[in-house]
Amino acid sequence: MDYTTIPTVVFSHPAIGTVGLTEDQAIKEYGQDNIKVYKSSFASMYSAVTNHRQESRFKLITAGADEKVIGLHGLGYGVDEMIQGFAVAIKMGATKADFDATVAIHPTASEEFVTMR
Repeated sequence: MDYTTIPTVVFSHPAIGTVGLTEDQAIKEYGQDNIKVYKSSFASMYSAVTNHRQESRFKLITAGADEKVIGLHGLGYGVDEMIQGFAVAIKMGATKADFDATVAIHPTASEEFVTMR
């Protein structure tokens, strides 16, 4: 069993979801020069039009020349539901190019992971 690809969720408000290596773990394992970190923030439709706007945060960590996705982390509304599908992709060895080639469902928070540049 590969424990590094087990998704974890904290059912808080906002939710927190993670799968794979953290940025610090990736640096230790691959070296700073061999990883690339993509970050994004987004206000979901759920809160964007309210007086209590909540920004969601997303991070994608890749390693090597092929930019294999080795970590994916999110904080925000709906992250608890979306993390499972991304865990499958990471377990299967998806690359940043695979994420980029995915047509995003719009408007959703999960599209942030496949539109990061």
